[in-house]
Amino acid sequence: MKVLIVDDEEMIRGVLREYVEFEGGTAYEAADGMQAVKMCREQDFDIILMDVMMPRLDGFSAVKEIKKVKDVPVIMLSARGEEYDKLFGFEIGVDDYVTKPFSPKEVMARINAVIKRSKGEDVKKEVLKFEGLEIDMAGRNVYVDGEKAELTPKEYEILFYFVKNKGIALTREKLLLDVWGFDFYGDDRTVDTHIKMLRSNLKQYRKFIVTLRGLGYKFEV
Repeated sequence: MKVLIVDDEEMIRGVLREYVEFEGGTAYEAADGMQAVKMCREQDFDIILMDVMMPRLDGFSAVKEIKKVKDVPVIMLSARGEEYDKLFGFEIGVDDYVTKPFSPKEVMARINAVIKRSKGEDVKKEVLKFEGLEIDMAGRNVYVDGEKAELTPKEYEILFYFVKNKGIALTREKLLLDVWGFDFYGDDRTVDTHIKMLRSNLKQYRKFIVTLRGLGYKFEV
């Protein structure tokens, strides 16, 4: 496992490096976005831990540049926890978002979960249709009235999980455990933020994702 740690604080890079190496991975460090982009152009990484606020080039801008040349999973690290920042990160292809201060063990759990998902799991070769909503399970493509919907990787996973559990009430905790791969320590706002984005991309077919007040969600057609 090759992990690129991008943060302008040397202490944070050092702590994360220790945990990555303790779990048998290889850690590489970059002190700003410019250096991170350069390193990604020269070599491949299994995942990137990217700080948001950095000199020279901020994390969001660095991610956009990296995504132009490499399809690599990214976890953002930031002291800013506003919903707008998270939404923007997810829109540009970020896989996860950790707010500082964080537990290094939690970060490692998220790294392992994201890498596991990025490797992909076998899915049935089938195309499902719900009125004008078409879901290509194998190709990971979604079409709304014939037009391809631009979903983030996480939005795909949530939608596919909903479809596979059609008609079943799903708590936020259940979604966190099965879609994210581990317990988010009660941070169920992550679920709501992603589903808000997913509903927006599904347009009129957002109606299939039903909110169960005080519980969670259900995919119902």
